[in-house]
Amino acid sequence: MTVRIDRSFELQAPPERVWAFIADPEKRARAISVVKDFTTDDPDGRRATWHVEIPLPLVTRTVSVDTEDVIRRPPEYVKFVGRSKLLDVTGEHEITETSGGSRLNNTFVVDGHLPGVERFFKRNLDGELENLQRELEREVE
Repeated sequence: MTVRIDRSFELQAPPERVWAFIADPEKRARAISVVKDFTTDDPDGRRATWHVEIPLPLVTRTVSVDTEDVIRRPPEYVKFVGRSKLLDVTGEHEITETSGGSRLNNTFVVDGHLPGVERFFKRNLDGELENLQRELEREVE
């Protein structure tokens, strides 16, 4: 089972400021509650490793998720993929200019490899996007 979520929100900031946050894998990682730690794996910031902790009976330790920005079109679009033994995740962020600032369209797809992973994200992915929105608003407004 795959979990997919699409959410958009408006920000009172120009696209370039939203891009500066959303294209930074460190800032994206900090906004996700299950990411307990991370490392940036290259100087241009396209690859990072997230150390994820998901409260499931079969998951007794932190799991490393290797992420990479596979598409970057500044200042409007970034797509990243993450792979691990626990899950695969794809995230897309598209920024469009509005009369009052920017609109950020987000799509996340999580594919779990262990029982319970999809159920966890089905219950919690909305909250994770709310975390992302809060951190982004704090950063740009």
